[in-house]
Amino acid sequence: MKILITGASGLIGRRLTETLLTQNHHITALTRAPERSKKILGPHVNLWDSLADKTSLDGFDAVINLAGEPIADKRWSKEQKQKLCDSRWQLTEKLAQLIKAGTQPPAVFISGSAVGYYGDQGQAVVPEDEPPNKQFTWQLCDRWEALALAAESDKTRVCLLRTGVVLADKGGVLAKMLLPFRAGLGGPFGNGQQYMPWIHIDDMVKGIIFLLQHETLHGPFNMVAPYPARNEQFSALLGEILNRPAFIRVPASVVRLLMGESAILVLGGQRAIPKRLEDAGFVFEHGELRQALGDVLGR
Repeated sequence: MKILITGASGLIGRRLTETLLTQNHHITALTRAPERSKKILGPHVNLWDSLADKTSLDGFDAVINLAGEPIADKRWSKEQKQKLCDSRWQLTEKLAQLIKAGTQPPAVFISGSAVGYYGDQGQAVVPEDEPPNKQFTWQLCDRWEALALAAESDKTRVCLLRTGVVLADKGGVLAKMLLPFRAGLGGPFGNGQQYMPWIHIDDMVKGIIFLLQHETLHGPFNMVAPYPARNEQFSALLGEILNRPAFIRVPASVVRLLMGESAILVLGGQRAIPKRLEDAGFVFEHGELRQALGDVLGR
């Protein structure tokens, strides 16, 4: 297959690109930093630095859109919120326009989203048809998904990736957590009862490829493991695997002081389950949190 990927040098994109190359697919990556991306992705990936001169995406079999400003790196000022939105909406809209403009468009458009679509859902089980709690993360993801769905036609199906916390050996949320946990300063946030929907990086990549290959699948998919964990459980297991104490609880008031509105990312949660993926026959390699954490940490 000829596949165009945005966000190919990110946490998910890098592993996905590596895997697709081993399967002899032809990969083109859209990047704002070609020299950096060439070092990361290697010589076998074709690089584009812009879509400005493109009139369609005819010739590609698939487009996978994973680009976007990291959502938890900065406080959510008005300007930062707009940056988060623009980095997702503008590119997704352009990709959808180019797909629609073609006469032989890609057969599938797989576009990023997040479990943040649902907002804070408390203790409720969250399949793909759960009504959202309309917070900022919903506003961000709802528009993002709508722009992607504009590419849908009888020639192009659209799949939406409502992704949870991706567990990987390098990068992502887990990398940020390791320093305090290894120093014995880790622990739950707030009351620790909020759910953390998570997925192992290998299952994330495997899931995207599953969507690529199954031509009847379209619409939203919760890209999460079958058993979401409470923050308290996640912290305890991580401390246990690292052989470090994990009982220093960070009060909700402190989290809100440090993070502002974005504190909802760690104090809220979604008990999201991958109903549509499993109904389609997808089988997880890393369904249990203990095993998944042990795998990515080499224990």
